[in-house]
Amino acid sequence: MSLMLDFFSMDSSQKFMTYMATVKDYLIADAVFSDETANFRNPVEPKSSESVTVKIRTAKDNCDEVFLIYEDKKIKMEKCMQDELFDYYQGLIPPVSHTLSYHFELKKNEISYYYNKKGLLLEKDPFFDFKIIPDFSTPAWAKGAVMYQIFVDRFYNGDPTNDVLDNEYIYAGKPSQQVKDWYKYPEVDGIREFYGGDLKGVIDKLVYLKELGVEAIYFNPIFVSPSNHKYDIQDYDYIDPHFGVIVEDGGELLSPGKFHNKYASKYIKRTTDLKNLEASNALMIELINKAHEYGIKVILDGVFNHCGSFNKWMDREGFYEGLADYQGGAYRSKESPYHNYFSWYHHNWPNNDCYHTWNGFDTLPKLNYEGSQELFNHIINIGRKWVSPPYNADGWRLDVAAELGYSKEFNHHFWREFRKAVKEANPNAIILAEHYGDSYDWIQGDQWDTVMNYDGFMDPVSYFLTGMQKHSDHYREDLLGNSYVFKDAMKYHMSRFSYQSLYTAMIQLSNHDHSRFLTRTNRTVGRIHTMGPEAASQNINKGIMKMGVVIQMTWPGAPTIYYGDEAGLAGWTDPDNRRTYPWGREDQELLNFHKEIIRIHKSYQALKTGSLEFLLTDYKVLSYGRWDMEHAFVIALNMDDVERELFIPVWKIGISNTVNLERIFFSDKETHSTQSVQHEVSNGHLCIKMPPYSSMIFIN
Repeated sequence: MSLMLDFFSMDSSQKFMTYMATVKDYLIADAVFSDETANFRNPVEPKSSESVTVKIRTAKDNCDEVFLIYEDKKIKMEKCMQDELFDYYQGLIPPVSHTLSYHFELKKNEISYYYNKKGLLLEKDPFFDFKIIPDFSTPAWAKGAVMYQIFVDRFYNGDPTNDVLDNEYIYAGKPSQQVKDWYKYPEVDGIREFYGGDLKGVIDKLVYLKELGVEAIYFNPIFVSPSNHKYDIQDYDYIDPHFGVIVEDGGELLSPGKFHNKYASKYIKRTTDLKNLEASNALMIELINKAHEYGIKVILDGVFNHCGSFNKWMDREGFYEGLADYQGGAYRSKESPYHNYFSWYHHNWPNNDCYHTWNGFDTLPKLNYEGSQELFNHIINIGRKWVSPPYNADGWRLDVAAELGYSKEFNHHFWREFRKAVKEANPNAIILAEHYGDSYDWIQGDQWDTVMNYDGFMDPVSYFLTGMQKHSDHYREDLLGNSYVFKDAMKYHMSRFSYQSLYTAMIQLSNHDHSRFLTRTNRTVGRIHTMGPEAASQNINKGIMKMGVVIQMTWPGAPTIYYGDEAGLAGWTDPDNRRTYPWGREDQELLNFHKEIIRIHKSYQALKTGSLEFLLTDYKVLSYGRWDMEHAFVIALNMDDVERELFIPVWKIGISNTVNLERIFFSDKETHSTQSVQHEVSNGHLCIKMPPYSSMIFIN
C-alpha cells in the first residue's frame, strides 16, 4: 500500500466520484488537511479561559476513525460535516493556561496515520505538532498588512534646510558629504553620504503611499545619529533634526586647521539644542497623525543591542561635555553616571577606547544591561514612550534582537519586560524582531510577536526564483526552479511559527541589508566594488521580479516592499541597495503592476489569513492555493523560459467540477493584466498553458 497515493493516477476521463469509490480501501493522503487558521480552529488566538474547537479534513467516506491527541489524552473526533469531496471531523480541547501541543491520528483498515504541520506521517513526530499558546494574540491590523520600508535619507527631500552639509563633522575618520545629485549612485564607502531625505519628504509622499496601497510604514532608524543608516544611535529620546526640524542653526563647519570634531560646532548645535530636538519630535507626531489619517500605521526601528560612539552616554567625540543640559559621557571620565552602561576591558581614562563593541566596530558600543538597572529601565521606557501619546507609533522592529545582553537567559528576560511595557502602553503595537535562524524560543507569546521572516520567506523565494543568495554572493543552480526543495523549506520553517506569528511575519524580497531582488534576477554574483553599479541593472528579468511579488502578496505574512522596488530600483547589497527613490524615472509598468497586485491582496481576507496548500510542484513551475470560508484562490507560476502546460489538482482546496475558475491576474516579462478570463475545471483539475516567466491568479 502506498501512503502517498496519487489521487488521479487513473485515466483522466473517468469521473471524479467514480474514482473516489475505487480507492475506498486506501487512505487518500492528499485530501488530509488541517492548520491553525479559522478554517480549522476556533478561536485561533484563544484565551486561557476558552475551549478550542479543532478540525481536520479527510477524503469523503475515507477514514474509519479520527482521533485528536494532546498531552496524555486521545479523543475520538466526531464527523461534523460532509461535502462533495471531504469529511470534516472536530474535537474539543478544554481551556488551558499553558502551551499545549496536539496532533491527529487517522485510522484506515487498522493502520494508523498521524497528521501535524509536517503532513501525513506513519510515525509520530512531536517536533511539528500544532500548538495552542493561550493569551497570545498579535494585532489584527498586522495580519497580512502591506508594509513599506523607508530608508529615510534616500526616499524624498522635503526640507533642504535640514540637510547634512559637507564637512559638518567627521564620522569614521572622514568628513560628512552632502550629495547634491539625487540620482548619483552611492559610493562603496558611503556611510557618510547624505542625499537629504527626511520626514517632511515622507509627509509629502503620504498620498503616493496611500495610492500604492500601503497599510504600514517601517522606518529604518530615525533617532539622532551621525551615519546615514542611523544604526549607531546618538540619542534615543529625540528624532534627528537632520530628518526633522532645525529651528536654531549656527556654529561652524570644519575647515583647514580645524578639521577635528571638537570644532564641529554646527553639528553640535543642530543635534544637541533642545529646541531642534523638541521641534523634530513634534514633526514626528505630525507625521504619525497624518499617516493614521490615511489609514497607515508607523513602525519604528529599535536599535537596543548597541548604540553609537557619538551617543550622549558614551560621548567619544566630546559633543556633550560641558553642555548645560547634559551630563558627562563614560568615554571621557570613569566618574560618568553612565559608566556601567558599557563594558570596559581596561581602565584607561580619560578617553578610554577599551570598551565592548558590536562585531568589532568601535562606532557601535554594546550596551551593558546586566551592569546597569538604570540603562535597563531607560530603554524599557524608550520602548514605552514612542508607542504612547503624543507619539502613538504602532510598534517596533528590533535590530539584532537575539544578540542583546550577554546571555540567552538575560536576553529573554529583557524582551519579556520590553513586551510588558509596550503592550501595556499600546496593546495594538506590533513587536517584530530581526533574527536569522530559528526564532521559536522568542515567539511563544511572552516576548516578540513575530520576526522578519528570512528563513521562511526571503531565502527560499530568492533561491527558488533566482538561484541567488540574498546578498548576491553566490549562485545555486541546484536550487533554481527546484519547487520540491522550496516546498520542503517553506513547510519546515513555517512549522516553527504559531498562527499569531506566521500571519504577521514581515515577508520581504529586498531590504537595506541585502541586494535588490530585481538585481538578483540577473543571476550574477557580485557587489558594487567588484562589478560596478551599472551591472546591477543588466540582464534583469522583470517576469521573475513580478513572480516574487505575486508570491509575496499571496503568502501568509505581512508583505513588505522596500522603497523603490515598486519603481524598478536595482542595486547590489549594502550600500548599493540604498539608492534614492527614482522620482520621475519610475518604471511605470512595474509600478502599476504593484498597485494592482496590492489591491487584490487587500481585497480578500483569504489572502491575509486563509489556509495555504501546495497544489503542484514540478521543475520551474509551482502552484498553491489559499482559501477561507468565502473564497478560494489558485496561484500558478512558470519560471521556465518556454511555455508550460500545468495540470493543477484544485480539488485539494475544495474546488469541484461544478464551477469555473476566474483568472483575475496575469503577468509576464513585458506586461500584466487584470482582465477576467474563465477557465473550466475538469475532474478536479485546472489545465492551463502558461507563457515563459508568467504568473496567474484564479479565484473561485
